[in-house]
Amino acid sequence: MTHIPNSSSTPFTWTAPKRSGGNSNCVEVAHGITGVMPVRDSKNPAGPAIVFDDTAWNGFVNGLKTDTATR
Repeated sequence: MTHIPNSSSTPFTWTAPKRSGGNSNCVEVAHGITGVMPVRDSKNPAGPAIVFDDTAWNGFVNGLKTDTATR
């Protein structure tokens, strides 16, 4: 895992989950980047983003879906 210090300086298109309700209280992800998934806080778009590799991101999402996510 790595990070991007200022995520607003990237050329990525950031999206929030459809179920977030548009209240800027969620995470945003940047799809379409081969091999990685950048994630940032929607309340701070100029702040840092954490970049997960595909294996870590898929494990995280599958853990949430199956209620088996661990720390």
